[in-house]
Amino acid sequence: MTISPPPFDPELKVVLDVVNQSISPTLLPEHLEALRGPGFTKTLHQLLAERDLEHRETIVPGPDGAPELLVSVFSRPGHTTGPGFFFTHVGGMIFGDRFVGVEPVLDYVDQFDAVVVTVEYRLAPEHPAPAALEDSYTALRWTAAHAAELGIDPERLFSIGGSAGGGLTAGITLMARDRGGPVLAGQVIMYGMLDERNDSVSARQIDGVGIWDRTSNETGWDFLLGDRRHGGSLTPYESPASADSLAGLPPTYIEVGSAEVFRDEDVAYASAIWAAGGDAELHVWPGGYHLFELLAPDAELSRAARRTRGEWVRRRLAL
Repeated sequence: MTISPPPFDPELKVVLDVVNQSISPTLLPEHLEALRGPGFTKTLHQLLAERDLEHRETIVPGPDGAPELLVSVFSRPGHTTGPGFFFTHVGGMIFGDRFVGVEPVLDYVDQFDAVVVTVEYRLAPEHPAPAALEDSYTALRWTAAHAAELGIDPERLFSIGGSAGGGLTAGITLMARDRGGPVLAGQVIMYGMLDERNDSVSARQIDGVGIWDRTSNETGWDFLLGDRRHGGSLTPYESPASADSLAGLPPTYIEVGSAEVFRDEDVAYASAIWAAGGDAELHVWPGGYHLFELLAPDAELSRAARRTRGEWVRRRLAL
């Protein structure tokens, strides 16, 4: 049965109509090569041209038996010590690089004199789960272990990610809880890809419309999990919505649009944190489609989303 989706925000819809002329709501396996072509986000050159930032690349050890990892570190010129944000990027687990979706997080370099670390994790299907998770967790541990030389206050280290990176943020934060660290000051899950079942009401509503619809989500999860999908061998790190308990997590900020596939699983994740006695703040942006703040950064709803997220970060840093 077809379920009508919530309406898109009128200002955002104007941008979506333009985006859909070149990017279909539905992405299939045969579209993977095109997905890995030039994307909708800015290059490193553009990111540096628009902000007064210092950037350096570092090669760090990978997980046991896996290749080394490339990370980028962003900070203010002359930075000494401040909070740290470990970022995992957008891309459905199958495309993108460490710069995709990082723009809003780089705002914290200026706002809070923060350091942003972002990792080039391996992509599916060439590298199925748990490759991206283990890469991201290994890079998070490296960040915490080298906090002093990176200019990060180890007591103010956050995990943060969007879309697929939001799912990785949730996964590595669970890993940090279960594997003895690092201790995080908070986690920020932006429109997170959390549930491989892909069968919620919002998933069924957003099919053939918007951006990254239910069928696109099937493509991403199938490439990531392969024959293990829907099976008993999956871990809660790979599909965080399946975690038995979300107790013991750091303070969490979760946001999602009302008109995107991930709405219901993100709302459920916040509810599960509350049910476990945890600290979570949830925002569902009315009329927001997937990645709306990246695709339409100047829209009023996008500005409100970035402002509200930044206010949560500011409150956490003040404690």
